[in-house]
Amino acid sequence: MTAFRELSQHILDIVENGVSAGAKLIILTIQESIETDTLQITIKDDGKGMDKEMLQAVTDPWVTTRTTRKVGLGIPFFKQAAEMCGGSFDIQSEVGKGTQVVAIFQRSHIDRPPLGDLEGTLLCLIVGYPTIDLVYQHKVGENDYVLDTREIRQVLGDDVPLSDPEILAFLRSTLEEGEQSLGD
Repeated sequence: MTAFRELSQHILDIVENGVSAGAKLIILTIQESIETDTLQITIKDDGKGMDKEMLQAVTDPWVTTRTTRKVGLGIPFFKQAAEMCGGSFDIQSEVGKGTQVVAIFQRSHIDRPPLGDLEGTLLCLIVGYPTIDLVYQHKVGENDYVLDTREIRQVLGDDVPLSDPEILAFLRSTLEEGEQSLGD
């Protein structure tokens, strides 16, 4: 059993790892295919990356770079969740270039955790990390939805933060409409 009950919680954890590694851009892509019965989550950041030794050890729950605790369970649990659901897990990283995590799940697997509150997770990331840019793409079959905070910032200018209540309300409604447009 994994520690997180929803995939959005895994996403939040992995993105927070990237932010802790100095990322300024996070690209989150979710691809769902009914035809191939897969759900793929890709999280890519431009943080400091990991050396080969850390990359090989990162799926070990007893390895962490955090100083607040002696275990790092987020990546091992995400890997376990994917593999338990007929999928796979891959992590690539290069020092100075960033990290990419790819988790693939059998979409229809009875034990696959639900995606969960993606809108809430994305809003939490946008407000919680105001200097980080987030590109979110969700594809279901041929349907596609993209939210890019760089484009929103360009329209708003430097004077209006994404955490402004009116902007947050707009973002929430845009995310909800975007997710609904994907169908199932």
